[in-house]
Amino acid sequence: MGKFKFVAEFEFKASPKVLFQYISTPAGLQQWFAAKVTIKGDHIYDFIWDNESHPAKMTSQRLNKSTRFDFMNDDQKGNWVEFKLEVSELTNTTFFRITDNSDNDDTEDLHDLWE
Repeated sequence: MGKFKFVAEFEFKASPKVLFQYISTPAGLQQWFAAKVTIKGDHIYDFIWDNESHPAKMTSQRLNKSTRFDFMNDDQKGNWVEFKLEVSELTNTTFFRITDNSDNDDTEDLHDLWE
């Protein structure tokens, strides 16, 4: 089965500098993305959902712009999630774009998950 790429975008009235901690630090990610987040080693984050460990390597990080996590469990090989912060020069609004690349191809389920 091939991977499915889902993209969602959300508007925030906050600066990327403020929002970046929520996509790059264990404490920030734990507030909205996973029940618990710890760092296990060199850029290895352990995301806990439903008491299950989902280790992922932070493969990309641009200060106040983006992060990407590639999941490492055998059943999650090729799955990744990317968080990007982009500012509209016209409105000065920050847009938070999530790209979820996984086995899940149910767009309604993914939409509900990210909402």
